[in-house]
Amino acid sequence: MRARPASWIGHFLAFIGLTVAFSAAATTRVTDVRLWSGPEGTRLVLDLSGPVKHEVFAIENPDRIVVDLENAELAAPGDLPDGQGPVKAVRAGPQPNHGLRLVLDLSSPQRVTKTFSVGPDGTSGNRLVVELPAAKSAAPAGAQAQAAVAAATPVRQPEASKAVKKLAVADANGRDLVIAVDAGHGGQDPGAIGRGGTREKDVTLAIARRLAAEINGQEGMRAVLIRDGDYFITLGGRTRKARQLGADMFVSIHADSVRNRDISGASVYVLSLRGASDEASRWLAERENAADLMGGVSLDDKDDVLASVLLDVTQKESVSNSVEAADSVLVALRRIGAVHRERVQHAGFVVLKSPDIPSMLVETAFISNSLDERRLRDVDQQQRLAEAIRTGVRNYFYDKPPPGTKIAAVVAARQGGNADAAQQLAER
Repeated sequence: MRARPASWIGHFLAFIGLTVAFSAAATTRVTDVRLWSGPEGTRLVLDLSGPVKHEVFAIENPDRIVVDLENAELAAPGDLPDGQGPVKAVRAGPQPNHGLRLVLDLSSPQRVTKTFSVGPDGTSGNRLVVELPAAKSAAPAGAQAQAAVAAATPVRQPEASKAVKKLAVADANGRDLVIAVDAGHGGQDPGAIGRGGTREKDVTLAIARRLAAEINGQEGMRAVLIRDGDYFITLGGRTRKARQLGADMFVSIHADSVRNRDISGASVYVLSLRGASDEASRWLAERENAADLMGGVSLDDKDDVLASVLLDVTQKESVSNSVEAADSVLVALRRIGAVHRERVQHAGFVVLKSPDIPSMLVETAFISNSLDERRLRDVDQQQRLAEAIRTGVRNYFYDKPPPGTKIAAVVAARQGGNADAAQQLAER
């Protein structure tokens, strides 16, 4: 038998090598698996090295959700999240033909409300998102609102008889002002991270809780926490919740980072109707608006954002009120330390685009600055920040009390020269 030329064997081996290399390159790596469960539902986010074909379906007995990926593998097979909400556990294993299967073991039957892919956006790569519905609550809307108020107040609750008495007084002398306190980021979105490992989502929640307690300590005012735990809420979901709870003001707490680590101090932002007040404000707004992408929000949600951009006369008035309130807060923050911006800044933050609620975003400090990061971890500084923001909000409402509120009644009594009546109203 005649031997084949050595060159032929070399070409054949090279072809086999290229085929193997191409197959390996085509395999999609699942670099991270994130699971979050909160008021808006349960969301599974897979971080991917590239696009992937997938199939998602539910199986009964036992209840589980299956996610099958074609030609994919786990980058870290043992690194899977713990169960949350209706998901008891997350499992994964290889499938025939280089496939990968992820299984969500459920505590009760669930349907998949939405599955979609998100492409690279400059800060994150490809992602696959699987959403399950929010848990249904048997409690009526009023009970849910009362529960939200109770959760916002980490202080001793009044006796039942006193609570009933306060409600009766509020009806007679005006309603309480409702302040929505929004802790930025949360869940799979940690926000900015300082060099010391401090996560923005943690310090914003700590300050927000203290601010809520401060507001609830004021007669005629009560706070509702938009986020009262470590979970993700979309930017549009934050403003919707504030509106559902009847908020008179929306205060979003942040502690972001900038490229220049020497920058420090607090800043206060309101929505800009014409664009950011400077390039730094524009860049900061783009970072905050990218929070939805971190959570794997469907591109379909852009309709809500586009609708909110169509600002009318009502929103212009709301922005005007926001500027006055933000200026009052900035004055109070200036008394407890240096501020980064001496004036209220304007930028296109999505979370501030509520057309009917005065809104502000408070950058309590810059976590990218080492000194600011240490201060943000300090509980005394967190308390000082909360007290300053509360003072600014309170001063604004006493200068411009909404009609029909208890504070409006107090101010009217003072202006009418009836100091005793004003004192009695303020003490009730």
